[in-house]
Amino acid sequence: MKRVSRILELIHILTVSPRRYRRCDLAARFGVSERTIQKDLDIIRHGLKLPLVRSLQGYYFEKTPLLPVLQFTFSEALALLLAVQAARHVSGAGSPELAAALNRLAALFPPEFGTLLRQAASLPAVTAQREHRQRMLLLLNQALIQGRKVRILYTTHSRGGAQTERVVRPYHLLPHVRSWHLIAYCEWREAVLVFKVDRIRKAVLLEECYRIPGDFDVAAYLGPVWGVMRGAASDPVDVVLRFTPEAGRRVAEESWHPSQQVAEQPDGSVLFRLHIAITPDFINWLLYYGSRVEVLAPPELREELAAEHRRAAEVNGAPGAAPGPGGRSE
Repeated sequence: MKRVSRILELIHILTVSPRRYRRCDLAARFGVSERTIQKDLDIIRHGLKLPLVRSLQGYYFEKTPLLPVLQFTFSEALALLLAVQAARHVSGAGSPELAAALNRLAALFPPEFGTLLRQAASLPAVTAQREHRQRMLLLLNQALIQGRKVRILYTTHSRGGAQTERVVRPYHLLPHVRSWHLIAYCEWREAVLVFKVDRIRKAVLLEECYRIPGDFDVAAYLGPVWGVMRGAASDPVDVVLRFTPEAGRRVAEESWHPSQQVAEQPDGSVLFRLHIAITPDFINWLLYYGSRVEVLAPPELREELAAEHRRAAEVNGAPGAAPGPGGRSE
């Protein structure tokens, strides 16, 4: 399976970046020997019968390979349809290409599904923000596929909206709530950071290549945080919350964090236990439930939430009151 995965990725990068990679470049990219890469190229050329050509600059296909026609079972096609519908609610995932793919998928369904398919295919209204996000996501995905650095102009809210130019090495793109975030090594800060894609004002794909460290793991990098605001997180603590019966039932229905433990109490309330690094995302989540949640532990979280509710009451009752603190992020 490892070789199959590597061969599929080879086909992809040689398709999107013709005459860019020589055998030694491919060996360095995948962390294998040139002999292993040569065997993979032989499989592509002779086993898969794809018109692979070698030049002084690098390998390329004489004719762009087309994916074979895929056949899905009804349940598989329905699962893809549900995934497309979910993607429409993550701004940036909707695009003409997505609609085109769905039109191809529609041929697999009986006519009775026509209305449902048309609803799934309708894209959100195009706005300047959506268009900018889509362009950024396309460029960053291209950087990930080709292993190329990106120069970005980034707005950092924690520094009063200051804009900085920096070179980053993309590691991972992560959707969160209704936004997208880029996990990348920042050469300016010399650290792996989380960037909000909407705050990338400009981006240029560079010719300089990089490799994602073999030991990098997204889950390990994010750690036990709630959300993606890793830089604003505290040390992990045990959190105990008590929800009212109605709110508790809703909370218990979802998987919010790997550490969560849910226990219904005799009076119908719900105890919700977590071991997390508290972030502004988590505070905002608690604020959403208002008086329907009580913080039992830790005491400092209880005090912070109470203070935030008092500030909200002051802001809405007395104009000019100071707003609450925000979270730090890149």
